[in-house]
Amino acid sequence: MRKLIMKMSISIDGFVADVNGETGWMFKSGDDHSRAWVLNICASAGIHIMGRKTFEVMASYWPAATSPFAGAMNDIPKAVFTRRGYNPTVKGFSNKLNAKQSSEQGDDFFNREGDLLNSSWTDARVFDGDLLSGIQELKAESGRPIVAHGGAEFMRSLIETGLIDEYHLITHPIALGAGLSIFDGLSKPCELKLVDAQVFPGGVIAHTYCPE
Repeated sequence: MRKLIMKMSISIDGFVADVNGETGWMFKSGDDHSRAWVLNICASAGIHIMGRKTFEVMASYWPAATSPFAGAMNDIPKAVFTRRGYNPTVKGFSNKLNAKQSSEQGDDFFNREGDLLNSSWTDARVFDGDLLSGIQELKAESGRPIVAHGGAEFMRSLIETGLIDEYHLITHPIALGAGLSIFDGLSKPCELKLVDAQVFPGGVIAHTYCPE
């Protein structure tokens, strides 16, 4: 059985996005050390899971990306959770590679790399049934951890399953005043134990919690 890990950036007043769903604020305080910490989590995954909306945003961005995170995000298998049927192969993500990058590297970039970079996105496993059952199925498999990405709604639903083994919350030095919370409206308290905390030069604090 493998672990389910939540990785989420959060403001000091507990929001993962502003009232409009924007998350650009989380990139202002990162530094090489905090980014390396997050990359280590992403690279440790045996599979990345996310809701449909996050999946489509990431699938349109990561295949053309060149940052240190690109390998971990493109090479590792994916699973997408949705309340209705979904076929990632019909979205044409391989045709959405960054136009600027393609012009810089030429058509060979698509011919040599497009299918390879997009295969983990177009081949994503789709779970359109009960979330609890889908997570239990993934956890029952052997292999490296499941790392969850997503918006507030998907993360709230994951928390409600009671199956998260580790919460990695990256707290940024900003107060949003209002926004979207992953802990809002939970059916019961989520009791956690702090097992690690690291402070980074840019002001980011990484907290690791496990369920009590």
